[in-house]
Amino acid sequence: MQAEVKHLTLADLEAGLDEIRNSPKVEGVLELIVSRPEEDAREVMALADLDVELGLVGDTWKDRPSGRSANGKAHPDMQITIMNSRLAALIAQDKDRWKLSGDQLFIDIDISAENMPPGSRIAVGPAILEATNQPHTGCKKFSARFGADALKLVSSPVGKELQLRGINCKVVQGGEIKPGDIVKKV
Repeated sequence: MQAEVKHLTLADLEAGLDEIRNSPKVEGVLELIVSRPEEDAREVMALADLDVELGLVGDTWKDRPSGRSANGKAHPDMQITIMNSRLAALIAQDKDRWKLSGDQLFIDIDISAENMPPGSRIAVGPAILEATNQPHTGCKKFSARFGADALKLVSSPVGKELQLRGINCKVVQGGEIKPGDIVKKV
């Protein structure tokens, strides 16, 4: 039986912001890859393929409707979601819970709006992603999994400035990736 996780308070979360702000600006590490093979299911991957058409191979992004796309189908600028691994560690409190956020890549790199504005390119191993202008926002599921204060933080002005909820990207060059790969802002 799994022990219930106590969500951190806003003050506890804000106390961790300096650690997040100290994330590497140019070169970091891919800490975790998570596929969403079906709704609310998560699969941690030791090896993954990023594909220009499919996004993360094995993930259901392509099958997920989006109210933001013109045709209601999967939004092409929302193939891959990246979360700062330092934020994931703070809000989840246990690496086994990172995957609950619904993001696919957890990277130790500064994804703030200043450092990774739309159009920024990010090399993940041999693959290249491009940050898009599609905002990545928190939802009821995020709040339920990490607490109302975590949702408040990521939705706050500082949360938006640091892009704490993460960033949406599209694959511009495919490739095989794995945890431990070097990630570079290019």
